[in-house]
Amino acid sequence: MHQTTARERKFFGMPVALGYLSFTEAWERFSFYGMTSILVLYMSQALLLPGSVEAIWGFAGFRAALERVFGPMSTLALASQIFGLYAGLIYFTPVLGGLVADRWTGKRAAVMLGAVLMSGGHIAMAFNATFLIALALLIVGGGLVKGNISAQVGGLFPEDAVAERTRAFAIFSTAINIGAVIGPLVCGLLALLYGWHAGFAASGALMLLALVTYVAGFRHLPETPRAARKITAAPLTGAEWRTLGLLALVMVLSIFQTVIYNQGLNIGLVWTDAFVSRQMGGFTMPTAWFVSVDSFFSIAAVTPLLVLWRWQATRGREPSEIGKMLTGLVLATLASGLLVLASLGATPGSVSLVYPVVSLAMMGVAFMYYWPPLLGLVSRLAPAKVNSTMMGVVFLSMFVGNLIVGWSGRFYEPLGPTGFWWLQVAIGGVGVAVILVLKRPLEAALAARGDSH
Repeated sequence: MHQTTARERKFFGMPVALGYLSFTEAWERFSFYGMTSILVLYMSQALLLPGSVEAIWGFAGFRAALERVFGPMSTLALASQIFGLYAGLIYFTPVLGGLVADRWTGKRAAVMLGAVLMSGGHIAMAFNATFLIALALLIVGGGLVKGNISAQVGGLFPEDAVAERTRAFAIFSTAINIGAVIGPLVCGLLALLYGWHAGFAASGALMLLALVTYVAGFRHLPETPRAARKITAAPLTGAEWRTLGLLALVMVLSIFQTVIYNQGLNIGLVWTDAFVSRQMGGFTMPTAWFVSVDSFFSIAAVTPLLVLWRWQATRGREPSEIGKMLTGLVLATLASGLLVLASLGATPGSVSLVYPVVSLAMMGVAFMYYWPPLLGLVSRLAPAKVNSTMMGVVFLSMFVGNLIVGWSGRFYEPLGPTGFWWLQVAIGGVGVAVILVLKRPLEAALAARGDSH
């Protein structure tokens, strides 16, 4: 048994299962970010325009329902709202996916089913008529994949392996970012050269590769033991409910960064397409390529950050998860401030590439300071009987954040670029102030929960 364990610890010093999970997530993120990098531009520049929008099955009723809730919308506002709902719901359904895994199927079967549904959704994106069906399949499938695959990463380690779990999530997040770098590059270029649907077809092909990767590593992947599944029916204790309340508060605090970070996939692309000079010799850089920048810098930052955190840990100075999240929000807020400067007096095609690239690089580093620590914290402290469910609940912060992203996108046209990016700075500034006030009492309460866990 010891020899088997030794052989399996080969993926950057971690269990080999982490490799399969990381590559599965890399291909899945390739498909997700590849599709997402062209989604808002596709909707606002092609799909939702007269002559195309009529071909979408069920869209007239869908738009009427949206406008009853949000009021009349321009084409860009409608595209932003659809993006926000899609990006939000794809982070809401992991809660349901976690419940399905905890109560009935287990994590592995849930991820398998979700990958199949997502593959179908990406394929359906290649056709105008099935646009709404595609979004529905992606939302449901993503719900089964996201929380459960993250819970499997956390399940590779014993409860007291805090540092190992956080570093494993950093490696896992690096895989996410590798897919997020490659996806927009490939899908954006194919969309530019051969049309929007070629880009969507490529994202579908890579989702199928994610499914194949997961199947190949199936026997190595952690599963919920039968005894643990029976425990999920037991009621939570008072102490466990208090732990969940603290974790929920941390998730709420992360929403500020989610909003200003994910706006880059929405109005950030619209602004870049209109104002940034993308000429490189005789070649016009696809706007979708900018989605790859922050992910690239997340990858570049992971090794230095792991070294820094280890160095700080040896001296007893490594920031808590809350401290890391605060650092991430400060960086993201400064990155939005850079776009304010870029927008001052800007005319179409006049903004240097330097501004969005530096801003996105800062966002990439900021991501590594907030998302892996958040996942590691929840994986470590969430009670075993609802651990998969809580890993799904983490994504509710993304759900709320993306709803705000889509809704607030409507202010881009009335405020103009400068005013809109000031709005993002204000959101980040409020978040920084709130975390500074709550940081010490929250850290103390979480430390007490960890000691009694």
